[in-house]
Amino acid sequence: MNQLLDDLIKVMTLERLEMNLFRGQSRDIGSPQVFGGQVLGQALVAATATAQDRVVHSLHAYFLRRGDFNSPIVYEVDRALDGKHFSSRRVVAIQHGRQIFNMSASFQLAETGLDHQISMPDVPSPESLPDMESYYREMADKLPAAARRILEQKRPFEFRPVQPPDQLRREKSAGLKYIWFRAVDTLADDEALHRCLLAYVSDFHLLDTALKPHGISMISPKLVIASIDHAMWFHRSVRVDDWLLYTIDSPSASGARGFTRGSVFARDGRLVASAAQEGLIRVTS
Repeated sequence: MNQLLDDLIKVMTLERLEMNLFRGQSRDIGSPQVFGGQVLGQALVAATATAQDRVVHSLHAYFLRRGDFNSPIVYEVDRALDGKHFSSRRVVAIQHGRQIFNMSASFQLAETGLDHQISMPDVPSPESLPDMESYYREMADKLPAAARRILEQKRPFEFRPVQPPDQLRREKSAGLKYIWFRAVDTLADDEALHRCLLAYVSDFHLLDTALKPHGISMISPKLVIASIDHAMWFHRSVRVDDWLLYTIDSPSASGARGFTRGSVFARDGRLVASAAQEGLIRVTS
């Protein structure tokens, strides 16, 4: 397996300290704090470990404090409900004696029922598009050192944007983004693993979409940006090692907060998941 993806699997593999208590390690992806998607994914791994024979169908999470990637994170799971068809879990992430994150998640036994979905947008295939890294290499000499450190990090996922990204962003544009992504290598046939990794990668590219209508770049020195909450719904089976299309829009920004929504489509057109996130987007003078 690709070394980067293998390392991500190791990060997502938690140490079980007690029946409902887990410990996870972090990785530095170039940002000053733990990547929010990592905490989200690890919390879902912890919850999943207590909900045997059921798969997650929704989660709702809040980012409370910055995580320190030099110290382990402890995840405590509350088994709120084990019903006939559904199980409910609440997870609290603790670091240095304080809560940094909490999440509620719901799991369900497999069932059949009514079925409909929205259509996938008609966009170019991923094979016809350049990888995100190629755009970063072209503009690297124009970026500040801190931004280069983040953008030059190798990822366990490959991203191919439909619209060419503009990290400097000097012009306003619609709050809309289409981007293909997939894991860089083949993964095991484990639905729970693919959903946990989808939670991890879903934190990329969301909040940036809320900045596009304002012509503000993620690397602007006047911008203070941070995720506040994150929600996901898993509709159908998914493989993150095959191409997925992330369609993101931002319906609103107000009160120093930006709101974004995402739909994740499999290459065959199935809507496999939806996401929503609100984040702080404060512009200083």
